[in-house]
Amino acid sequence: MSIKGSVGRSLAPHVPRAAPDLTAGFVREALHRAIRGVGPLPAAHVSADKALREAGGDVTKAVREVIEDHVRYAGAQGFVTNLGGVLAAALAIPANLTGLALIQCRMIAAVAHLHGYDLADPRVHNAILALLLGEDDVERLVRKRKLPTTPMAMATAPVFDPDLDVVIATEVAAELIAKVAGKRLAVVVGRRVPVVGGVVGMGADGVSTWRVGRYAARELLPRARR
Repeated sequence: MSIKGSVGRSLAPHVPRAAPDLTAGFVREALHRAIRGVGPLPAAHVSADKALREAGGDVTKAVREVIEDHVRYAGAQGFVTNLGGVLAAALAIPANLTGLALIQCRMIAAVAHLHGYDLADPRVHNAILALLLGEDDVERLVRKRKLPTTPMAMATAPVFDPDLDVVIATEVAAELIAKVAGKRLAVVVGRRVPVVGGVVGMGADGVSTWRVGRYAARELLPRARR
């Protein structure tokens, strides 16, 4: 396991005690706000439809635009939440988790909408959360049987499984805490320069968002849009 992965997983159990809202409930709320819209960001389907209009009805181009927009959003919040020293980094972990989860959930939801999925469908909600983990982590958790199947299979399952709903939200919360906590502290401890920490955080969150977006675009095969 990498240094940042080791740091993240050792720190992960302590993060919920410092910020109790970083739980499965937090993950679900982030998803719902991302779909409905939050602050200056309109609802995911509104953003997706706007991108589609600007792309002249070209879904592939619209998906690419959605991903690029959210990479910029993620980079901006990654910079802001990674300024400061080691103590500031620890305190900023909850803010970084919240910002990154909202932005990436919204991006995936917009991609799902463009590919013809119903954002009101709880099966699609489960798929969005699973995609939030990224391709490598999804494959690892499926191999370990912590996730039952792929995001595409979740989105198109014959029926909604409420037990799976809880499992996925719990796994996503744990993985996000480990990933973000480890990345933040490894960056700041290794660099020890506040502004550099912000720049590295911006790049890390931007790249992470780009990878998640590309994974969502590949995994959620297009369906007939209603």
